[in-house]
Amino acid sequence: MTALSVNLNKIALLRNSREGQRPSVIEFAQLAIAAGAKGITVHPRPDQRHIRATDVPELAAMLRRNHPDIEFNIEGNPQAAANTDGYPGFIELVAAAKPAQATLVPDSDDQLTSDHGWDLSVAQPQLSADIVQCKKAGARVSLFMDPVVELMAAAADYGADRVEFYTGPYAQLYWQYGPDDRRTQASYRAFADAAEAALKAGLGINAGHDLDQQNLPLFANLPGLAEVSIGHAIICEALTDGFSKTIAAYVNILNNN
Repeated sequence: MTALSVNLNKIALLRNSREGQRPSVIEFAQLAIAAGAKGITVHPRPDQRHIRATDVPELAAMLRRNHPDIEFNIEGNPQAAANTDGYPGFIELVAAAKPAQATLVPDSDDQLTSDHGWDLSVAQPQLSADIVQCKKAGARVSLFMDPVVELMAAAADYGADRVEFYTGPYAQLYWQYGPDDRRTQASYRAFADAAEAALKAGLGINAGHDLDQQNLPLFANLPGLAEVSIGHAIICEALTDGFSKTIAAYVNILNNN
């Protein structure tokens, strides 16, 4: 069964538009869990435009105390360093929070959103050390990757436990052409081929970015898919359907694939 991890970045973005703590990321984490989510994801960027560094230990403590079976997943660029605005550095956040999973993403500091995976066809000299540091904190390590068959073994060689496929291109094709179009099907097959290669390399498989209730049913058939991380679409759909109902709808999709 594929687990749903709910990304709370957009809850934090709305909160940050006013003083105070409304809406509360802690409250919405608890609502997501009550509706069936098996994980909570945050992506604390150095500019702290949504999830703040201070949110991370608070969420970690709440989950350890109230929901020890729920996965806490922290995403980010492992080379993001401390700054003067209170961001302590990504590796430092992981070391302090000790999440169940750290998803390493090759984002630049000023990037709007994640839009590509690691290019392991060229040397990434710092990445192996970063993976070691995350594992010292007790985290399973997932690398954000494009569906390139040849790079799955490389991800394992760097020490990753899982890959998280960047699913934006698949989602765009689905929205534009529908599920039965040859272009959508070809995109899905590219992910399926990469998934098979990842499984052969001993890697677990996660996925995320622009997945929604329309395109998830097809993608949920991906071989070995252990977890999907979804945030933006949940918030968009919750504006009309409500947060808890939307979470439950995603859980139902995953439970029926």
